Amino acid sequence: RFCLCETSCPQKDHFPPNLFVKVNGKLCPLPGYLPPTKTGAEPKRPSRPVDITPLVRLSATVPNTIVVNWSPEFGRSYSLSVYLVKQLTWVTLLQKLRAKGIRNPDHSRALIKEKLTAEPDSEIATTSLRVSLLCPLGKMRLVVPCRAVTCTHLQGFDAALYLQMNEKKPKWTCPVCDKKAPYNKLIIDGLFVEILNSCTDCDEIQFTEDGSWCPMKLKKEKQEVCQTSAFRGSEASSLYAVSSESKSPVEGNKKVEFIDLTLDSSSDEEEPPAGKQHPTSGAAGPKGAFALDHRPSSALQSPPAAALGSDCPASLPLPDCHPPYRVPSELQGNRHLGQLLAN
Repeated sequence: RFCLCETSCPQKDHFPPNLFVKVNGKLCPLPGYLPPTKTGAEPKRPSRPVDITPLVRLSATVPNTIVVNWSPEFGRSYSLSVYLVKQLTWVTLLQKLRAKGIRNPDHSRALIKEKLTAEPDSEIATTSLRVSLLCPLGKMRLVVPCRAVTCTHLQGFDAALYLQMNEKKPKWTCPVCDKKAPYNKLIIDGLFVEILNSCTDCDEIQFTEDGSWCPMKLKKEKQEVCQTSAFRGSEASSLYAVSSESKSPVEGNKKVEFIDLTLDSSSDEEEPPAGKQHPTSGAAGPKGAFALDHRPSSALQSPPAAALGSDCPASLPLPDCHPPYRVPSELQGNRHLGQLLAN
């Protein structure tokens, strides 16, 4: 690790300029340069510990050689140190955090009263404060409510998720206020532990001026009612659609054929095939035309339908039995009348 050679206060990691590290004759990789925030500024490396474990000979009989070079800087001196460390998993860190104990709920209640106390010179007073019981990292319900001692907000985060994220990429910043939240500053909030144990059916609570709290259920219940009614409406519409579809083929079977008046009359005058029987008189044929009875009659026979002119409407009903033929008065007494009637 590299830092400034200062003894007045604890120092953070700080790389010297143009740093090169060699371990047993091999160049050790360093963190890459960050893009400069200002134009014309020199890029800098993010200062953090350098892991030289892959280049070290882990043997008590073989020596290890470390060579470090950097450019001198006027007025500044740097310190170098090598540490033998053991990496702890997030499970071990969570166990140690729980072993430290839970913070007294009175600390959080005092913070609530401090936030909701109206200032005498202020015209706006805050009477309540809403806090979510969901972790801002995973958007899931808190299991181990945690926050840093240096944070001034009440919203906490889940300690297990926070430790897992920092194990993969160590940043140690609070996900709520983006301030530094190192491991040694983390505490488990006792007030939120009590709230999570006593309130299991809501995800948001409201604090009042005296430090008490109440669950926020109204909005959630109203939303559930709206979703239920919307589901019932969609279900009813789908049932109506299904019933209408199921009725449509039945109604289609009851419908009769339509008469198309735009067709040519010659299409109606086609003779039926020989294999089919002729319908009885008075029955409606295709397209509403009536079939004629071709049985012989003692009276004068009517001309067939094919002999009718095209101007004769096909939809006119024809009687089943023909009326008797009336002989005109001029032909009465004619001796040839019987022969004409026979013909």
